[in-house]
Amino acid sequence: MSFPYKHCLAIGATSGIGRALASRLIQAGMKVTVVGRRQERLDEFVNSHGHDKASGVAFDIGRLEDIPKFAADVIAKSPDIDCLFLNAGIQNPHDLASAQPFDLASFHEEVKVNFSSFISLVHAFLPYFKKNSHPSSFIFTGSNLAIIPAASLPAYSASKAALNAFTLCLREQLRHSQTSVIEISPPPVQTELHDYMGEEAGRGMGMSLDAFTQQAYEGLVEGKDQIVIGSIGPAETFHGTIDKRRAAFTDLARAMRGGER
Repeated sequence: MSFPYKHCLAIGATSGIGRALASRLIQAGMKVTVVGRRQERLDEFVNSHGHDKASGVAFDIGRLEDIPKFAADVIAKSPDIDCLFLNAGIQNPHDLASAQPFDLASFHEEVKVNFSSFISLVHAFLPYFKKNSHPSSFIFTGSNLAIIPAASLPAYSASKAALNAFTLCLREQLRHSQTSVIEISPPPVQTELHDYMGEEAGRGMGMSLDAFTQQAYEGLVEGKDQIVIGSIGPAETFHGTIDKRRAAFTDLARAMRGGER
């Protein structure tokens, strides 16, 4: 098995993809600490899996200024954490061409939760991972919309594109360390993320959560650092675009290092 971690801190794991993958990791024998805003959902998750396998922490990652203390408290309580799963996300449409100005506060909030909060969490946990001698990992839930954006979802698409670029850079800079950087790129999955479309329509759109979770978990076990599930348009073209882009990124990174590996 190429997924050697013992204790996962799962951000945004009280529903949807986060909850499903957190549950799958517990089934595989990992301990999981779930983080979310809603205490009742945290309690339900912990009670469903047992206190010996799961624990919960109520925290809103949108409070960027509180993330350093949150990280310090978590590390003090659970020093065996070696995997940070960053999954929280918001998706809303924004009509940039409307006669009325689009909701700028909502736009910024979406980018903050989907991107800026993850950067703050990496900044808070990376020093701890660096000083440990055993393997550790950051796992990010991205999106296929990072590669081909949806015009009606500019904040979501842009935030996931930024996250994808960040994961490439972080992985490159940590290439000689014990810390792995893994990105999972989902297609539309039947979760609460699309509730703005109406609950019935939104949660009925896309790939089933069970099928997605199984494919994502298999990618983790295989040791992949980029797990792309589904495609936008023809699969060969979409995956070819991703592969060529990553190859170009690798070439540029090597050139900027003066050719050294």
